[in-house]
Amino acid sequence: MNPVLQSEIQELIETIHYRPAVSIFLPFKPVITSKEILGQQLKASMEEVEHHLLKDFPGEVAILVMQKLHAIVGNLNYYTHKKSIAIYVSPVFEKILYLDIELEPKVVVDELFGIRDLLYSKKQPRDYLVLLVSGRNERIYLGNDTHLSAIVSAPLRPAYLHTNDITDFSKMPERKRIMMEKSLRHTDASLGIIIDAYKLPVFVIGQEKILEHFKKITRHSASAIEYIAGYYEESSVAELQELLAPRINNWEEILQQRLLRKIEEASRKKKLVAGLEETWKEVMNGTGNFLVMERDFLRTAEKTNAFRTLPAPPHSYSKFSYIHHAIDDMIEKVLQNGGDIEFVDNGMLDAYDGIVLLK
Repeated sequence: MNPVLQSEIQELIETIHYRPAVSIFLPFKPVITSKEILGQQLKASMEEVEHHLLKDFPGEVAILVMQKLHAIVGNLNYYTHKKSIAIYVSPVFEKILYLDIELEPKVVVDELFGIRDLLYSKKQPRDYLVLLVSGRNERIYLGNDTHLSAIVSAPLRPAYLHTNDITDFSKMPERKRIMMEKSLRHTDASLGIIIDAYKLPVFVIGQEKILEHFKKITRHSASAIEYIAGYYEESSVAELQELLAPRINNWEEILQQRLLRKIEEASRKKKLVAGLEETWKEVMNGTGNFLVMERDFLRTAEKTNAFRTLPAPPHSYSKFSYIHHAIDDMIEKVLQNGGDIEFVDNGMLDAYDGIVLLK
C-alpha cells in the first residue's frame, strides 16, 4: 500500500477512536453568582452536549464522555475569583481552565479540540467612556449600545474661563493660559482615575483648539480611541448618542485601533516584544500577559516553517489535546497566567512581524 495512503488511513482510524472532542465555555463567577444559577447554566450546557453525543456518536462513547464530564463538573472550584471556565473532554483527554477573560456560553462538539475556539467565544461588550471637554466644566459619561449616563459632571476650572476665551491658546492672556493648562491637566488626572476603574476606551469631544492642546498633555492617549471636534457643550445625552452611533456600529474597528495605540505605547515604553521567537521566549518565561497576533499568523507561520527556530518544547504536542503547536502552547500559557489574547486583521502588525506580547 502507498505509504502516504497508509498514513492517512491510520490517522483516520485514530481520529475516529479519540473523538468526540467536547468543549464547554461558560461565564463562571461563583463569588457574585449563586451556586444554584451556576448549576442551571452547567446543566443546560451538559444537556446540549448529551443531545449532540447521542445524535452523532455510538451510545458507549456518549456514556463515557458524559461520565467524565459529570466528574469534572462535580469537582469545580466554587471559591475561584476568575470570570469564566473552559471545559474540555474526550475519551482520552480532559482539562479545565479557570480564566480571567469573559466568555459567552457556548458548546462545541467536534472532531478535534482547538484552544482558539474559546477566544472566538470572548465577550466583546460595547462599553465605552466619553470625555466632554468644554470651557466651563468637564463631563464624563459611561456608555453602551443603548444607554449613556454621566458619571462625572463637575466644574474643574475657574468660572471666569468662558468658552469664548479659549478658542485660540496663542492669544489667551498668560494667566488664563496657565490656568487653562492646569485645568486640562486636572481633567486628565480625573480621566485617569476613571480609566483605571472602568478599563474602557474613551471618546474625547470638544472644540478643536481645546482638543489639540489636550492631546499634547494627556497621559492617556492609548485609551483615547477618537477625538471628535465640535461645539457639543450644550448637547443633550440623546444628541451625544446620535453623534456616537455610527462609531459604535463599527465597534470591531474601534477595538483594533485601541489595540494599536496600546501596542505603540508599549513599544515606546520598551514593554513590547515582537516576532515569533522573542514572543515565545517571553511567554515561556511568564513575563507577558497580553498576546496579540494577526488572524492568519498561524497559517503564515506553518507555511514558512517559522516554528523551526523555536527551542524544542518540554513536552510533545498532540492533535488529540488542545495544544497542537507552539501558538496553542503560548495561548494556554498566557491564559493560565491570567492574561488575554486578541486577534487583529492581517497586515495590522506588519511592523511587528505579525505577533506581539505586551509586558
